[in-house]
Amino acid sequence: MSMTSAEALRIVFAGLFVALVFFSLVGRVLKWHFAAHKPHTVIDNLNTRIQAWWAMIIFIGIAIWVGKLGLLVLFGFISFQCLREYISVTKTRIADHHALVWCFYFFLPLQYILIGLDWYGLFSILIPVYAFLLLPISAALKEDTKQFLSRAAQVQWGLMICVYCLSYVPALMSLQIPGYEGANALLIVFLILTVQSSDVFQYIWGKLLGRHKLSPQISPSKTLEGLIGGVASSTLMGAAMWWITPFSMWQAALIALAINLMGFFGGFVLSAIKRDRGVKDWGNMIEGHGGMLDRVDSISFSAPIFFHLIRYFWA
Repeated sequence: MSMTSAEALRIVFAGLFVALVFFSLVGRVLKWHFAAHKPHTVIDNLNTRIQAWWAMIIFIGIAIWVGKLGLLVLFGFISFQCLREYISVTKTRIADHHALVWCFYFFLPLQYILIGLDWYGLFSILIPVYAFLLLPISAALKEDTKQFLSRAAQVQWGLMICVYCLSYVPALMSLQIPGYEGANALLIVFLILTVQSSDVFQYIWGKLLGRHKLSPQISPSKTLEGLIGGVASSTLMGAAMWWITPFSMWQAALIALAINLMGFFGGFVLSAIKRDRGVKDWGNMIEGHGGMLDRVDSISFSAPIFFHLIRYFWA
């Protein structure tokens, strides 16, 4: 990178600000012209998505400005909220309460502390090894065997999605990439913008050209045309942001394609869980968009893949 990371961040956030102002104005004009005093599903959904983007960019920007600690605190809170939403719709019993205490008040903070210490050898295995062994032991000691296997798996899977996977976003700050020192925050910007834009592009292309449903039973609003158009558009967007990364343009495109596909399947899998539990959204924290987990489900699947691709090939 010929410019400093601070200059690149200022350019990216300035561009985002201009884009959000533009789309906010477009959304208001559409609302005023087509549905001034009545609800309109598509336009209202578009405007709530834009509002969610405003909040997301502001909080991410503040966290990046604070530094690594800010990112750890932000994603620690996001993990806590997501895990709370997840557990609220799963079937747990009194015998699981000790295991849940371990999840919320031991493994969650410890995972982020280890990332803060750059202790890769432990934060990479803390949850999938030690937590996965301890949690069913804790539950089994209560001697409640009713649906024990499904209860244990639910708690483990929630910790994996909501804490372990999401913690790989701030973990990007710990990577040591030759010639890219001090610029790791731009990797977080690349990841979030690419994956989150894919969700938006899928929605837009699905509304414009969507004809063939991907899976009416799991995600009735998603279409094949929306998926192809959304992934292709956000992959091009990722390629266009190569200049803020240690990648070449074609490498940025391939990585963007990989994380966009993983992001799609993250949303798809989490939708399958919601259908199984008989709920539409994980919560109501974000107006018109459900809970926190509804917004970061795609990041939970893409972040670990993004981290390890960079660690194995660049760091």
